[in-house]
Amino acid sequence: METRLPEETLDVSNRVWILRGMRQVLSPPALILVTAHLGFAGLARDAGVQWLEASIMVGVIWALPANLILLGAITAGSSLAATALAVGLSSLRLMPMVIALLPEMRSARSRTTTLMALSHFIAVTAWVVAMEKLSTIPRERRTSYFGGFAVTLCAINVLAVAFAFNLMGQLPAIATGALAFFTPVYFLTSLFGSARDVSGRLALFTGMLAVPPANWLAPEFDILIAGIAGGAVAFVAGRWLDGRRSQQ
Repeated sequence: METRLPEETLDVSNRVWILRGMRQVLSPPALILVTAHLGFAGLARDAGVQWLEASIMVGVIWALPANLILLGAITAGSSLAATALAVGLSSLRLMPMVIALLPEMRSARSRTTTLMALSHFIAVTAWVVAMEKLSTIPRERRTSYFGGFAVTLCAINVLAVAFAFNLMGQLPAIATGALAFFTPVYFLTSLFGSARDVSGRLALFTGMLAVPPANWLAPEFDILIAGIAGGAVAFVAGRWLDGRRSQQ
């Protein structure tokens, strides 16, 4: 017969794993993400977004690439429908991560509402760290660990954006530019690193190449058109390269 631990013991153990998860925000991937959000604060300021709006964007959308798409749409004056569609399609890439990670966190004691709430915080950085660490953590404590890490990471980035946004006006222009430079660097490297096949990596470059002609054809839908066209070309090219390799 399985021995049930006292609720007090379970509560203490949960607190310990939450604190361990919170300490994980000191890991290099988490610190790089915070640095990238400092650059996002500068981009948001240049786009005419207020510091409170920028902070809410981080907490509600959470995925940095989607936030960059939203800023780009605001700067370009895109329509609300086109902006919502572009941000939504960008966030769809996180669905496979959610599908892969939630079963790793689920235990016999897990509540569906808890898993649904934690799924909001699954983005590239949280997913990479969780997939590396969860296998070493008791299954019953994985939600506590991930919650401590992911929620703290999100909160720190919200505060970092609010702080950096209001500090930007006091920094030299070269320092502001350097911080803003971290955002596209993080964006490109994280997407390239998270791609698992040739098509995914090709899509990053074909999508960027498709932006100028898409902007010339339809400025309000340039990001959407570039993403679809670049992704389609990358998919076909990836399948062709895989076929050539299999024949060799």
